[in-house]
Amino acid sequence: MKNRNDLSKRLFNFAVRVIKFLRKLPKSPEYNVIRYQLVKSSTSTGANYDEAQSGSSRADFRNKVNISLKEMSESNYWLEIIKAIIETKYDEKELTWLINESEELDNILGSIVKKMKEY
Repeated sequence: MKNRNDLSKRLFNFAVRVIKFLRKLPKSPEYNVIRYQLVKSSTSTGANYDEAQSGSSRADFRNKVNISLKEMSESNYWLEIIKAIIETKYDEKELTWLINESEELDNILGSIVKKMKEY
């Protein structure tokens, strides 16, 4: 993880915490779908942002960050679904942290995309 900027580290840590949280969810068909989708979107966010850092052009950078933004929005969606449907005992504090962090990261990525459109 050396040579990563603060946002890249936050995205990485977010994905790791999502994966660890998902391991604690009930094993059922609907949670399996949510688990699969959320792992994909939360890990894709950081991967695309890291890829943007070595983009071949300004347009390539903007495209990859935009993908990161979309994936983070999707991650937030799945976290909210979990919050709405969970019926078993779970780590409420961790889920709240994940939702708050996904919203903050979504705002940061959205700000980057917006600034890139202005240039």
